[in-house]
This record gives sequence, structure tokens and C-alpha cells, in this order.
Amino acid sequence: MTLIGETTGKPAGDIIKDATDASFVVDVIEASRVQPVIVDFWAPWCGPCKQLGPALERVVKAAKGAVKLVKIDIDKNPAFAGQLRVQSIPAVFAFVGGQPVDGFMGAVPESQLKTFVERLAKSGAGGADDGIEDALAMARESLELGDLGGAAQAYAQVLQHDPENVKALGGLARVYLAGGEMDRAQQILEMAPADAKDPDLDSVRAALALAADAPADVREFQERLTRDPADHEARFELAKALGAHGRLDEAMDHLLTIIEADREWNEQAARKQLLVVFEAAGQMSELAKQGRRRLSAILFS
Repeated sequence: MTLIGETTGKPAGDIIKDATDASFVVDVIEASRVQPVIVDFWAPWCGPCKQLGPALERVVKAAKGAVKLVKIDIDKNPAFAGQLRVQSIPAVFAFVGGQPVDGFMGAVPESQLKTFVERLAKSGAGGADDGIEDALAMARESLELGDLGGAAQAYAQVLQHDPENVKALGGLARVYLAGGEMDRAQQILEMAPADAKDPDLDSVRAALALAADAPADVREFQERLTRDPADHEARFELAKALGAHGRLDEAMDHLLTIIEADREWNEQAARKQLLVVFEAAGQMSELAKQGRRRLSAILFS
């Protein structure tokens, strides 16, 4: 007799594949945690299977990777068919997140198959999101460890699937900022939606603002402070320069010194600049938390 594989041609790579009881956990259970998997239980002697198989493959291929199709010959691999209580074939099950979520038995029209696959693709969107979240977590870890290349690659992979992913855009902008590539960081910021709200985006915007407003040479202000530690203007300009070079802790110290000496100096310029430093460091960063505690101690002492 003619087998399904012979009728439909060679499976389309990993989108359509034959599986066994031995590979079921990997090919179906684990794979469905990443994207929806359709399991087609069939047998070589089954007439309706020969009608359903080619139509199901066409619909899956048309979905362009949104779902996968795994075909299992129950004559050779009866174990999981038995666990799923398959009593007649063809029997089709949809798996998402490691669990069966939908299915049907018997040959059905191709239009019904399209509806089935479209519904499954939508229900599995969360699984794709989980993959993106994993990639974002990996990118964040690489960035925190100073592996800028690894972080950039991971963020770029996320953006290939979701070009407007705000977390990936913010993270990639931080990567370029950490590498001293201010222009590229600015370009990434401009790719984000105008109303995007994200701590990393806010942090990079603040850091670029610090860099844009900073004096090029700090020696003049250091010399002025050596002569007169009460020269608030020199200390303020020095803080701006330090912040622009990423030395946020030192910038914070100088600004707090000004606030402690004169809270209202230059219309509270030091306090306003300090808030920009907190934003550049990240509002939930240890530096910002420590700075806010010190600021509160000064203001309410």
C-alpha cells in the first residue's frame, strides 16, 4: 500500500516530521512548550488517513512555522496513542505548553483544518512569548555580566521576531551606551514607539542627556574646587562631566554636597540634575536607592 509519506512527499524540515513513542516527549511535549504542535496518529492501512494527511500538511506549511506537525504510525508506536485513548484514526491532537488542548477524529474538510490551525496558532502565542522572555532574560544576564556581544546578539534575535519589542530596544540601547556608541544608542531609541515606557529606555535617554550637556574638560573645574571647595558652579559642572562618562556615583556625591550646603542654589539645579542621574542609573538601581536615602536625610534633617 502507499504510505502517507510517499503520497505527500518529504516532510518540510522540522515543521513536519515523523516521530516515534521514543521521541514523543522531545518532539511533542517539549517542542510544544516553544510553539504549538499538532500530532497526527495514522496507519498505512487507513483510507481516511490518506485523505487527511496531505490536506493537513498543506495547511501546516501555509501557516509558515506558526505550528508544527508530528506524524505517528500507531501500528509501530501504540504507546502514546493508547495513553490518549485513541479509538479510531485518523486522530489529531493539538499540544500547547506540554499539554493536549484540542483535537478531532476522522477526515475533515480542508477549510475546517485551516480554522483549527489558525485557532491553535493564536492559542500558542503565549508559548512564543515565553521564548522571547527567556531570550530577554538571557540578554539581561549577559549585559549585567559585561558580555556586551552576547547581550547584543540576544536582543537582536528578539527584535527579529518582534521589531517593536520595547524591552529589547531598551536593552540594546543600553548595550551600545555601555560600549560608548552614543550615536547607535540614540538610533535605537528612535526606533521605539513614541509612547513606549520602559526603564531601560528612560535610563538611556537620561544618560544621553547627561552626555549632551556635559563640559568636555573637567580639569578647570577640579582646579577651581581645589582652590575653593564652596564653588558650587565648578562642582556642578564637574558632576555633569562625571555623569556623562558614566561615573554616576561620583556625580551623585558632588550634587549631594551642593544640596547639603545650599538646597536652593541656582533654582535647585543640583537636585534636578540628581534626578537625571538617578534615571540614568535606573530608578531601581542600588545607586538610586542609596542616593534617595541620602537626599531624604539632607532634606528632612
